[in-house]
Amino acid sequence: MQVIRELLEEKEKKNLSSHAALSSNAHRKTAEEECDLRTRFQRDRDKILHSKPFRRLKHKTQVFLNPVGDHYRTRMTHTLEVMQLGRTMARALHLNEDLVEAATLGHDLGHTPFGHSGEAILNKIHPKGFHHVFQSVRIVGPMNVTEEVEEAIAKHSKGKGPILSDDPKLKAKTLEGQVVRIADIIAYVNHDLDDAMRAGVLTFQDVPKRLRDIFGNTHSERIGTMIRDVIGATQEHNFNKIRMSPEKIEALIELRAFMFHNVYETDRVQRELKKAQKMVESLYFYYLEHPDQLLAEMSLKEFSDSIDQHVIDFISGMTDRYAIQKYREIFLPSSWS
Repeated sequence: MQVIRELLEEKEKKNLSSHAALSSNAHRKTAEEECDLRTRFQRDRDKILHSKPFRRLKHKTQVFLNPVGDHYRTRMTHTLEVMQLGRTMARALHLNEDLVEAATLGHDLGHTPFGHSGEAILNKIHPKGFHHVFQSVRIVGPMNVTEEVEEAIAKHSKGKGPILSDDPKLKAKTLEGQVVRIADIIAYVNHDLDDAMRAGVLTFQDVPKRLRDIFGNTHSERIGTMIRDVIGATQEHNFNKIRMSPEKIEALIELRAFMFHNVYETDRVQRELKKAQKMVESLYFYYLEHPDQLLAEMSLKEFSDSIDQHVIDFISGMTDRYAIQKYREIFLPSSWS
């Protein structure tokens, strides 16, 4: 009887676009025995999905720190929304959904507690700097994921830089990797806008009318417009790369700038996050000065890397609530009992 993985690989060759990445052609840095049930990209997905760093995403800030209410996004729900948007585009374009799924699930594993504020303070105080992308790649390295998944993770981040780029340092070789990059920004500008309205930071009328006219008036309409545009523009240009139409990409850049100015960088949002930065900074220097305690906390017998790298690994892996808990234990007096 033919193994299930081989049937799945044959199905990919038969049904996917000639531009798609085939799991049977995927490469790992270290060879491992093939699974009889799953393709290489499906196995990568499961490695990430069942990892501890993935589970910790549910208690890491997306934008709003420890919000009161059940419906605000966390880093986990952001990841799941990116995954589903990515799969929708991949399916429509007959690309490899499994590669997109694995990379989207792993793209933010390296994020710090307290969102980009935690990232910014570690980047400032660590001699080698810090970026969640490099940390995400560092985390999936020991999982021995395929090079295609690792590259998609490595090239997903944009900050305020180009959303789509022809620079090989920014553009993944696979179309699936490029889908991950565009799915990330489509997800976060839309769900962060939704959360900002829920939090009273923005109102519907605050969003420029030009952007509402282009993308639509609801969360669903905006996402649908963007997704359809990516699919249509990519097909129109014969799949030479993942694209958006000039009008929509310009509007998306404008929407991102609007969110930075009116949400992400406002004092109202940053006020509590700046306090959180002080906590992260204090924890960083504390563990640098107490390596024996760091070993105990990480359940290690000895350091396999520099102490400062282990400190970065430990702190960036913390959830918001664990970072607050460790800060209280170390720096705040306890009641006598």
